[in-house]
Amino acid sequence: MTYSGYRVKVPGKLLIAGEYAVLEPKQKAVVIAVNRYITATIEPRSENMLLLPMLGYDRLTWENRGNTIQFNLSDPRLKFIQHSIEVTKQFLQERSIDLQPFHLTITSELNDPISGRKYGLGSSAAVVVAVVSAILKLHCHKNPPLEQVFKLSAIAHLKGQKSGSGIDIAASTYGGWLMYSSFQPKWVLNELKKRTKLTDLIEKPWPNLTISPLIAPSCLTLCVGWTKEEASTGSLLKKIISFQSKRPEDYERFLIESSHAVEKLRKSFIENDCIGALSSLSENHLALKALGEQAGIKIETIKLKDLLSAAEKYGSCKSSGAGGGDCGIVFMKGDKHREALYKAWRNADIEPLKLKTSEKGVSVTEYNCEPSLEEYLAIF
Repeated sequence: MTYSGYRVKVPGKLLIAGEYAVLEPKQKAVVIAVNRYITATIEPRSENMLLLPMLGYDRLTWENRGNTIQFNLSDPRLKFIQHSIEVTKQFLQERSIDLQPFHLTITSELNDPISGRKYGLGSSAAVVVAVVSAILKLHCHKNPPLEQVFKLSAIAHLKGQKSGSGIDIAASTYGGWLMYSSFQPKWVLNELKKRTKLTDLIEKPWPNLTISPLIAPSCLTLCVGWTKEEASTGSLLKKIISFQSKRPEDYERFLIESSHAVEKLRKSFIENDCIGALSSLSENHLALKALGEQAGIKIETIKLKDLLSAAEKYGSCKSSGAGGGDCGIVFMKGDKHREALYKAWRNADIEPLKLKTSEKGVSVTEYNCEPSLEEYLAIF
């Protein structure tokens, strides 16, 4: 006796341009899905079980308690998985589909295998997309629409951190290069407070949300370096919000500069203009650098400055995401200086991450699995 299990691969992300600004209405940003993955395997079983080797858990169980699920131990690192299961369960129940027991195993390539430190490739978002996609596939059997996956994942992620643009969710869901402007988290949370059905919320247009694919210039090379430092995005965001309230004119100037750089980047991609892409990345770098200096925060840490300093002779460069650690990126014309850049980075104790674009977002494959001995005997 065999039955179907499913393996779901979801890529991580790198923010290319538009950081911080993308949190504001109608501000655009550029993101790329990268070929490091979260993998979730799901199999129907007689009991619920979660296996998380990356956190050292090989046998977590949970119970359904009304609209919530409760794990057999408390760990704040499980909150995104918990919300993913709860949101998908509610969505299925609204469609008269009961959640059946399953075993779910999640593995990650988004952390350094030696130290366990995160690269800053959107691991929590990728985990949410993987869990939502796996549960939907197991219960509906056909591949779920990507818009459905994105919106359910965005809701689950929002429940976990109460804010955010959703851009990392978009990259993990759709893959490739994307131009993105965010929905408004307060609007989504208000819809949930009004007890809007998830099936209805998924069907509604989300104000300001836009997701459009991009094609990078053919001669453009993207290089990524890792500082080996983990960023504290939450604390940086709090300081930016404080800066916004105290110096609104300076913050508005940053938004204008960011918007100009991102729009210039979009046009360079459309026109296959590699030099224009390098120039626009430099513009966004200067806008972010000024923001950090004015707000009194270290968007560029000492290690990030070392990364960028080593890269300046080879192309244009900037931090990726909120800064404060994690990764820096470089645009180069062609790739003849790639190895020289990597050597300079290694000399500065920066680790090159040999990342490529993941053209696909969510990817699902089916496989045959067998029941456990206990379940096999229970059948007879």
